[in-house]
Amino acid sequence: MSDGCGAPVQTATLPANIDPGKETVLIGKVYASGAPAAGAFVRLLDSSGEFTAEVVASPEGDFRFFAAPGDWTIRALHRAGNGETTVSATGPGLHPVELAVG
Repeated sequence: MSDGCGAPVQTATLPANIDPGKETVLIGKVYASGAPAAGAFVRLLDSSGEFTAEVVASPEGDFRFFAAPGDWTIRALHRAGNGETTVSATGPGLHPVELAVG
């Protein structure tokens, strides 16, 4: 199932077939004024700033990306504003990210 843009539905829980011990997962939430930023466009950029992927945040502001280990930038675009943060995913596992827009 997708949200209409081809991106998978975003939730706080991983699909049952995903083993976070083998996958590198960037998982997080987007906030606007302290509340979840539903519908934010969340973009994943590689260490050189190149666009890699985009998802739409869930109604609870959740998003996730499956990525290779390394340094990543996550950028969110929302009607309340934009925000950006970096994350260093050193290997397999869940790498939590919180991102504020405004």
